[in-house]
Amino acid sequence: MTEQQQVLLKLDNLTKNFGGLRAVDEFDLEIASGSITSLIGPNGAGKTTVFNLITGIYRPESGSIRFNGLELIGKQPHEVAKVGVARTFQTLRLFENLTCFENVLSGQHCRTCSGVISSILGTSAQRREEEEVRTEAERCLKLVDMWDLRDELAKNLPYGYRRRLEIARALATQPHLLILDEPAGGLNERETAELMDLIQEIRDSGITILLIEHDMQVVMGISDWVAVMDNGRKIAEGTPYDVQHNPSVIEAYLGTENGDFYTESEREDYA
Repeated sequence: MTEQQQVLLKLDNLTKNFGGLRAVDEFDLEIASGSITSLIGPNGAGKTTVFNLITGIYRPESGSIRFNGLELIGKQPHEVAKVGVARTFQTLRLFENLTCFENVLSGQHCRTCSGVISSILGTSAQRREEEEVRTEAERCLKLVDMWDLRDELAKNLPYGYRRRLEIARALATQPHLLILDEPAGGLNERETAELMDLIQEIRDSGITILLIEHDMQVVMGISDWVAVMDNGRKIAEGTPYDVQHNPSVIEAYLGTENGDFYTESEREDYA
């Protein structure tokens, strides 16, 4: 991150224990506004635990999580969403028997304020809010190229579109920071390429991206900054090129300083 870039999210000295296991160990990270930052590392490195700490699912033993200068520790997940942090999960969590449009509408619950009485009476404020919610749902579905599927039940979608729908629902919360947990998991080569384009389009719309991803083609292809975890600690960070050639990163992935966690074609692409 350059000195000119504004810090949107700052993690400072985060530590999280599960019994005798230290899952996150004095972890620091700064996310620049308008960037795509990837968090990578071997399985069990603590990446998803960091995401759960940011979004209020877990509370750390120590440390600080500041978003736009606001401390997030102590806030519940819905409160974190309300201040502008949205996320998707490694395992899809869609409402299977709702349509795509209804799924995205559900993502806006933290942005609505009409109560039961105003909904029953159909007040002008309630009608105006409902129209705004529907307009935003339409925008999000169009952004992920799924408007034509708005009336399709989520359970009937191919896997790649289910991934896109979860992103659309997260976008419906109108976040400043979108956190993606392995968005390319289970996608084929064409779907992965389309996802990369989509993530960059979301970033270009003004939303900062933080993602966990095991697919190095995605990480090296779209990231502005990459941080690497191993055994709960940050062992390296920098540009994709810097991280690709860092001996500590290579050792963490393969257990040898002379190894390489890229395929032959990936080495050619990112050399």
